[in-house]
Amino acid sequence: MKKNRTFHKRKVWTVFLLCAAMMLGLAGRLVYLMGFRSDYYYQKAQDLHERERSIKAARGKILDARGKVLASNKTVCTVSVIHSQIKEPEKIISLLSQKLELSEESIRKKVEKVSSIERIKTNVDKAVGDEIRKTGLSGVKVDEDYKRYYPYHSLASKVLGFTGADNQGIIGLEVQYEEILSGEAGKILTTTDARGIELDGIGESREEPEAGNTLRTSLDISIQEYVQQAAKKVMEEKEAERVSILLMNPQNGEIYACVNVPEFDLNQPFTLNTEVDTSGLSSEKKQELLNQMWRNPCLNDTYEPGSTFKIITMAAGLEEGVVSMEDRFYCPGYKLVDDRRIHCANRRGHGSQNFVEGAQNSCNPVFIEVGLRLGVEKYYKYFRKFGLLEKTGIDLPGEAGTIMHQAKNMGNVELATVSFGQSFQITPIQLATTVSSLINGGRRITPHFGVAVEDENGEVIQELEYPVKTGVLSEETSEKIRYILEKVVSQGSGKNAAIEGYTIGGKTATSQTLPRSANRYISSFLGFAPAENPQVLALCIIHDPKGIYYGGTIAAPVVRTIFENVLPYMGINGRNQEE
Repeated sequence: MKKNRTFHKRKVWTVFLLCAAMMLGLAGRLVYLMGFRSDYYYQKAQDLHERERSIKAARGKILDARGKVLASNKTVCTVSVIHSQIKEPEKIISLLSQKLELSEESIRKKVEKVSSIERIKTNVDKAVGDEIRKTGLSGVKVDEDYKRYYPYHSLASKVLGFTGADNQGIIGLEVQYEEILSGEAGKILTTTDARGIELDGIGESREEPEAGNTLRTSLDISIQEYVQQAAKKVMEEKEAERVSILLMNPQNGEIYACVNVPEFDLNQPFTLNTEVDTSGLSSEKKQELLNQMWRNPCLNDTYEPGSTFKIITMAAGLEEGVVSMEDRFYCPGYKLVDDRRIHCANRRGHGSQNFVEGAQNSCNPVFIEVGLRLGVEKYYKYFRKFGLLEKTGIDLPGEAGTIMHQAKNMGNVELATVSFGQSFQITPIQLATTVSSLINGGRRITPHFGVAVEDENGEVIQELEYPVKTGVLSEETSEKIRYILEKVVSQGSGKNAAIEGYTIGGKTATSQTLPRSANRYISSFLGFAPAENPQVLALCIIHDPKGIYYGGTIAAPVVRTIFENVLPYMGINGRNQEE
């Protein structure tokens, strides 16, 4: 009997100790949760009773060099419904269908969907949003946000780019400078009960968005407008497929104008700029056409540069010392390379001429000879030195690289054709950048649009800087190139670019696209002024012109008319005028 009482006492004590341990554990847990984790669980409780709607930040502006607004914001509205708060669904469906021009069926699906919040439509005109808000229908939310607006519509469309429904950049400067322009989104917080119904008397709390910063660019809208007009005019006159024109400062890489016609309307970026009937096209084909429309050929596409590339051969030959300006050549209208007869543009030949005259005549045999004198190894040395085998680093996405023969696969024939600009491809921006470095004294500059970052008050936060590589060419050789190219315009094939009172340097080009049998040509002219101290460089490229297609005949006059207007506008005086 005594033994049973002892066993019973042990059981009682065991149960008591277990209960005490559990109570201590619960008390300790309670102290931990209330004392050390109270903030965490308070926030959790708040989250359960708060409904969050985002507020778009005002995207930073994009300005031209003189402060004109190229991209800004337009106030619009986002219309949403909250299922748990809806009291008159049919009334809401009818109203939103009428005001937002959407089908009742599509709205009904969202109104009847059991979810915390359903977005009906974004980028709604503010006046329409205000009308919906004034009805006071329960469960309908109208929040103001921003839509990107481009006051010049199609101007510089392939440079500026555009944003999507979420206000994020998709192409162009809009995506390149996303971090600078985007800002920080805000929030609207609404307190609800367990059923998701808003609690009366508590209202909404807001976390205000932070606007993005402003990007100032080197683009000059007046120059861009004039260049675009010139490009459209020659495209229509020559019934060309497209025209690209670049204007930049060869001293620092700032781009004043970048035109690619046809352009597209930035305020309607998903509307094709052609008369193609898209009704029977698949979504994939439509997207392919849009992607093609958005491309910037100045940097996304490559082409055979033709005789404008002779400037590179000229620079390499003079720098290496394999040719001098006094060297004489004889052109019978062709040059035999191994077993291949490669013709000059002038089939009758230029006869005897020195190197400067060969450049004036754009004589293929002269430049073939210079290329052969250099040889593959030395030619490639200058390709690398001049930066031709690397991308320019321009501040736009999607830059293409040079498509060149591998040195090991380059024989005399390939060397000969490359020396006058055929059988390989580069981008227009690469050609313009490389020539800039050859005429500015030998400094490889980085082409760019972005100049500075400013706050909303116009105060400069950051001056944007870009790499410059020095010593790619001697000043002596650079001076010779400027002299020769001035002679090309004043006395040679580029005479249609000459302007009285100004010294213009430049080079014409006419290349044939593949397949050669298609008889499709690319006409171009690269020019700069003043020739002795270049301040502006222009490259005009006309794709598949009809009728006369020689670069000196149709592209050089385009650059001349641009320079006639742009040089005085920029304050660049002629040689007979006072500085």
